[in-house]
Amino acid sequence: MHPNYRGQFQTAVDQVRSEGRYRVFQDIRRKRGAFPKAIWYPNEQTQRDIVVWCSNDYLGQGQNPCVMEAVKSAVDATGTGSGGTRNISGTTHYHVQLERELASLHQKDRSLIFTSGYVANEATLSVMSRILPGLIIFSDALNHASMIAGIRGARCEKQIFRHNDVAHLRELLAAADPSAPKLIAFESVYSMDADIAPIEAICDLAEEFGAMTYCDEVHAVGMYGPEGSGLCGQLGLMDRIDIIQGTLAKAYGMIGGYIAADSIIVDAVRSLASGFIFTTSIPPSTAAGALRSVRYLKQSGDVRTRHQDRAAALKARFRAADLPFIDGPTHIVPLLIGDPVRCKAISDYLIEVHGLYVQPINYPTVPKGTERLRFTPSPFHTEAMMDELLQALLDAWSHFDMADTSQGQTTKHAS
Repeated sequence: MHPNYRGQFQTAVDQVRSEGRYRVFQDIRRKRGAFPKAIWYPNEQTQRDIVVWCSNDYLGQGQNPCVMEAVKSAVDATGTGSGGTRNISGTTHYHVQLERELASLHQKDRSLIFTSGYVANEATLSVMSRILPGLIIFSDALNHASMIAGIRGARCEKQIFRHNDVAHLRELLAAADPSAPKLIAFESVYSMDADIAPIEAICDLAEEFGAMTYCDEVHAVGMYGPEGSGLCGQLGLMDRIDIIQGTLAKAYGMIGGYIAADSIIVDAVRSLASGFIFTTSIPPSTAAGALRSVRYLKQSGDVRTRHQDRAAALKARFRAADLPFIDGPTHIVPLLIGDPVRCKAISDYLIEVHGLYVQPINYPTVPKGTERLRFTPSPFHTEAMMDELLQALLDAWSHFDMADTSQGQTTKHAS
C-alpha cells in the first residue's frame, strides 16, 4: 500500500479513537444451555465466566433445544451452504416453508427472506423509487442506519419528520405534491430509546394523504402481539401496514431478515432489488432453525410474558436506585452515561471486575452526549443476576464518581 494511503486510513482510525468511540469487540463464547452465561477471553491465555446483559437474542431462542435440533437435522439432511442465490439453486424447501410461515404470521400474502435485517431494509427501500417514479419517502428521524441507507439509495425526494412527531409528519405530507406517490417509513420499537411509534396515528395520516406504510418490526417480532407477530399485531394494525420488515436474528435466535406484504409488492421487490437478487441465500439449516423458532414462539406466549416480567423487574431496581435510565414501555433498558470515554470505562469495569458484560453504545449509533449502556434482560436473567448487576452498577457509579449524573435524569416515555 502506498504510504499516503496508509496514513489516511490511520488518520481516520485515530480520529475515532480521539473521540472516545473506538469500538472494541469482546471475545466471548456462549455456553449451550446456560444462557445468558458465556465465557470471555480477555487475552489468549485467559478465560472467565461472565453474564451477558446486552444480547439481541432477546428470548434465548439461540439456545432452545428444539431450534438447535432443527438446525442439526437440516445439516445432516442437506449439508451446510445453500449453494447459490435464490434464483440459481439457492431456494430450498426450507426457504419456501419459512416464507410461508412468516407470511401467515403477519397475515400477508407473501414474505421474502434476505440475508440480514439490514439487507432487507436497504434492498427494499432502495428499490421503491424504481417501482414508484416520483416517490417521496417520509422517514422518522431516528430510523435505523439500514433504513437510512435504503432511503438514500432510492435516489428520490426524502422528508425527515421529527421522531414520533405526528404533527410534523402531517405538515410535511400536507406540503407535498398531492399527486406524488408517498411512503412513510418508521420503526415500531426504537431500540436505543426504548420507545414505540404512534403506529395508529401514522396509519391514519397514510390513509388521509394516500401514502404507503413501511414498518420495521425487528425489535418486536417474536416478543409482542398474537403469536409473536409484533407490535402491529398487538395493536390490531397489521392490515394497515403495507410492508412489514422483520428479522430472524433477535427474538428468533438465528440470522436473516424479511419483508411481508401483498403478493405484488413482494414480487416486485424480488424481481428488482439487487440486495436480494445478487446475494447467496441463507443456509438451509438457518432457514430450518428459523422456521422452528417462529413456530415455537407462535405457541409460547408464556415466554413473552416472562420476558416482559424480567424487563419490568430490572427497571424497578434501576428506578429504586435512582439510576438515570430511559423508563420506556418496551423490553429495552438504556442507562444514560453521556460521555463516550466514561461509558467505555464503565463497561470495561463491569466485565473486568464483576464479570458482567454490557456493551457501550456511542456515536454514531446514538447522538453525541447521549452515550449509554443498553441492557436487554431476557426470560433467563434471574433475580439473583439482577441483584448482582445492581450492586455492580452502584460500585461502578461510586468508582467513577457518577453520582452527580444520576439525580433527576430518568426519562419516562409514555406507553
